[in-house]
Amino acid sequence: MKLLLDHNLSPRLVEKLADVFPESSHVALLGLERALDTEVWNTALEQSYIIVSKDADFNELLTAKGFPPKVIWLRLGNCTTTEAEEALRKYRTEIISFDQDDTAGLLEIN
Repeated sequence: MKLLLDHNLSPRLVEKLADVFPESSHVALLGLERALDTEVWNTALEQSYIIVSKDADFNELLTAKGFPPKVIWLRLGNCTTTEAEEALRKYRTEIISFDQDDTAGLLEIN
Protein backbone atom coordinates (compact mmCIF):
# COMPACT_ATOMS: atom_id res chain seq x y z
CA MET A 1 0.00 0.00 0.00
CA LYS A 2 1.26 3.42 -0.97
CA LEU A 3 0.36 6.60 0.86
CA LEU A 4 0.81 10.00 -0.77
CA LEU A 5 1.16 12.66 1.93
CA ASP A 6 -0.24 16.06 1.04
CA HIS A 7 1.66 19.33 1.43
CA ASN A 8 -0.02 20.05 4.78
CA LEU A 9 1.90 17.12 6.30
CA SER A 10 5.63 17.00 6.84
CA PRO A 11 7.78 15.19 4.28
CA ARG A 12 9.63 13.73 7.29
CA LEU A 13 6.66 11.43 7.80
CA VAL A 14 7.77 9.37 4.80
CA GLU A 15 10.93 8.31 6.60
CA LYS A 16 9.25 8.06 10.01
CA LEU A 17 6.58 5.70 8.64
CA ALA A 18 8.84 3.69 6.33
CA ASP A 19 8.65 0.64 8.61
CA VAL A 20 4.84 0.42 8.32
CA PHE A 21 4.11 2.15 4.99
CA PRO A 22 7.35 1.61 3.03
CA GLU A 23 6.10 2.58 -0.44
CA SER A 24 4.80 5.97 0.64
CA SER A 25 5.83 9.37 -0.64
CA HIS A 26 5.15 13.06 -0.19
CA VAL A 27 3.98 15.55 -2.81
CA ALA A 28 7.26 17.48 -2.43
CA LEU A 29 9.27 14.36 -3.22
CA LEU A 30 7.28 13.95 -6.44
CA GLY A 31 7.70 17.58 -7.50
CA LEU A 32 4.09 18.40 -6.66
CA GLU A 33 4.58 20.80 -3.74
CA ARG A 34 2.92 23.64 -5.69
CA ALA A 35 0.54 21.46 -7.70
CA LEU A 36 -3.20 21.94 -7.76
CA ASP A 37 -5.23 19.38 -5.86
CA THR A 38 -6.43 17.94 -9.16
CA GLU A 39 -2.81 17.32 -10.22
CA VAL A 40 -2.10 15.53 -6.93
CA TRP A 41 -5.34 13.56 -7.43
CA ASN A 42 -4.35 12.50 -10.94
CA THR A 43 -0.86 11.47 -9.82
CA ALA A 44 -2.34 9.41 -6.99
CA LEU A 45 -4.70 7.76 -9.47
CA GLU A 46 -1.97 7.01 -12.01
CA GLN A 47 0.52 5.71 -9.44
CA SER A 48 -1.94 3.85 -7.16
CA TYR A 49 -1.50 6.02 -4.07
CA ILE A 50 -3.94 6.64 -1.25
CA ILE A 51 -3.97 10.39 -0.57
CA VAL A 52 -3.42 11.41 3.06
CA SER A 53 -4.39 14.98 3.88
CA LYS A 54 -5.58 17.24 6.67
CA ASP A 55 -7.47 19.27 4.06
CA ALA A 56 -11.17 18.83 3.23
CA ASP A 57 -10.48 19.56 -0.45
CA PHE A 58 -9.68 15.95 -1.27
CA ASN A 59 -12.92 14.82 0.38
CA GLU A 60 -14.72 17.24 -1.94
CA LEU A 61 -12.87 15.84 -4.98
CA LEU A 62 -13.78 12.34 -3.84
CA THR A 63 -17.43 13.33 -3.61
CA ALA A 64 -17.32 14.86 -7.10
CA LYS A 65 -15.22 12.23 -8.88
CA GLY A 66 -15.57 9.03 -6.87
CA PHE A 67 -12.62 6.77 -6.27
CA PRO A 68 -9.92 5.68 -6.91
CA PRO A 69 -7.83 7.22 -5.58
CA LYS A 70 -8.89 6.71 -2.00
CA VAL A 71 -8.49 9.43 0.62
CA ILE A 72 -7.47 9.33 4.26
CA TRP A 73 -8.62 12.53 5.91
CA LEU A 74 -6.63 13.30 9.06
CA ARG A 75 -9.07 15.41 11.07
CA LEU A 76 -6.59 16.26 13.78
CA GLY A 77 -6.62 20.05 13.54
CA ASN A 78 -3.30 21.72 14.15
CA CYS A 79 -1.04 18.88 15.17
CA THR A 80 2.63 18.09 15.26
CA THR A 81 4.39 15.71 12.92
CA THR A 82 4.69 13.30 15.83
CA GLU A 83 0.94 13.41 16.45
CA ALA A 84 0.23 12.74 12.76
CA GLU A 85 2.70 9.84 12.83
CA GLU A 86 1.10 8.41 15.97
CA ALA A 87 -2.37 8.61 14.43
CA LEU A 88 -1.30 6.80 11.25
CA ARG A 89 0.46 4.13 13.30
CA LYS A 90 -2.52 3.75 15.65
CA TYR A 91 -4.91 3.26 12.73
CA ARG A 92 -2.58 1.04 10.68
CA THR A 93 -4.94 -1.96 10.82
CA GLU A 94 -7.89 0.19 9.77
CA ILE A 95 -5.82 1.71 6.95
CA ILE A 96 -4.91 -1.75 5.66
CA SER A 97 -8.57 -2.83 5.80
CA PHE A 98 -9.59 0.41 4.07
CA ASP A 99 -7.09 -0.23 1.28
CA GLN A 100 -8.57 -3.69 0.70
CA ASP A 101 -12.21 -2.55 0.83
CA ASP A 102 -13.49 -2.02 -2.71
CA THR A 103 -16.58 -0.18 -1.44
CA ALA A 104 -14.88 2.55 0.64
CA GLY A 105 -13.22 5.70 -0.73
CA LEU A 106 -12.79 7.76 2.43
CA LEU A 107 -11.28 6.99 5.83
CA GLU A 108 -11.54 9.70 8.45
CA ILE A 109 -9.08 9.63 11.32
CA ASN A 110 -9.92 11.83 14.32
